[in-house]
Amino acid sequence: MARSTAPRRSGHALRAASLLAVGALALSACAGTRPSEAANDTSKPLVIGISLPLTGDFSQPGSEAKRGYEVWAKQVNGAGGLLGRQVQLKIVDDASSQDTVVSDYTKLITQDKVDLVLGTFSSLLNYPASAVAEKNGMTFVEPAGGAPNMFTRGFKHLFFAQPATAPHQADVFVDYLKALPEAERPKTAAYPTQDDPFATPVIESMQKQLEALGVKTVYTSTYPADTTNFQTIASRLADKKPDLIAQGAVFEDGVGLVRSLKQLNYSPKMLFQTSAPSNASQYSDGIGKDNTEGVFYTVSWNQNAKTPNNPEFVAAYKAAYEDADPAEDAADAYAAAEVLAAATKAVGKIDQTKISEWLHANEVSTILGPLSWEQTGEPKGNFLLAQWQSGTVQVVAPKEAATTDKTVNSKPGWK
Repeated sequence: MARSTAPRRSGHALRAASLLAVGALALSACAGTRPSEAANDTSKPLVIGISLPLTGDFSQPGSEAKRGYEVWAKQVNGAGGLLGRQVQLKIVDDASSQDTVVSDYTKLITQDKVDLVLGTFSSLLNYPASAVAEKNGMTFVEPAGGAPNMFTRGFKHLFFAQPATAPHQADVFVDYLKALPEAERPKTAAYPTQDDPFATPVIESMQKQLEALGVKTVYTSTYPADTTNFQTIASRLADKKPDLIAQGAVFEDGVGLVRSLKQLNYSPKMLFQTSAPSNASQYSDGIGKDNTEGVFYTVSWNQNAKTPNNPEFVAAYKAAYEDADPAEDAADAYAAAEVLAAATKAVGKIDQTKISEWLHANEVSTILGPLSWEQTGEPKGNFLLAQWQSGTVQVVAPKEAATTDKTVNSKPGWK
């Protein structure tokens, strides 16, 4: 995967930069709701502006999000478009940069005058991007960005198109452990995490909940986002021999830690990672299909789910991308587009204020399942607990959404 040539700043520095960016935006006059006359001209394409990290640190999930948006647009256009207009996606590359994402959305909205916008990937980028949209009175549906500070700013046009935010992502895994016989629960746990505003709250929440359950913490660490050598962390983990390793991983770091643990021949009884295992065949190719066995992660979506339009999405994705399985990031982007389209259709025209008001008041059916929101834009649902089994992903909890009644409670050793 390509990485940014510029060094990544720490999460604290990035959050500070975000606040500065938002402060600067606040100095500008609010553009308000876009004029409806030009926006509702049915003789022209309906243009949706999107900035995505197609290069840099988030290029892998950003590229998947692009695929998800494009599959949605093709399906919508094949069915006659949105509001009787063919949808045109105007996608630009923010290079995984906060500064660039602010410039991108500012240009898309104020110069290109797109009709609608959809979000980018990660809390890191959506934090400043959503501030641009809010300043301009544009509905902003984001496919990835569940960090808690996203929803403390009193925004009226922000909506997170996943079932829950980062602090609640670990809940379903903790509930699963609670339901195990006490003898089968982990006694000790280690928590390495990337300095990332989404991954960190997941692991912090899990650690707090498991300590309350009596699981002893034997190791914690936070590593920079540009870390590529995991030998030191893996060595510390091998020394501590935790029953459970719960890693806050984005993608490459999840693959990197597994490879380092494998070199040391240390395999925990349980392995949980955020995000990384959801990257379908790219994850299994990265660590080896046999080594995925028993890996847990929480997920917003599963390709075998019987949610509305999900089989059609999976089939369209496979047809477009050489029979590849969709990654979760593609599904989340597709769902974000579904959310924006549902509200736009319900309102019947491009009216940003009414579109946002409709979303606050209604539930939307998506391939992730039904989504609804608090006034802050925070979703009201719950994640799924997924596990790699026999080279494929299965949902193991909650029971009503499970795709199998089998769970691998003790992860086998590395192959």
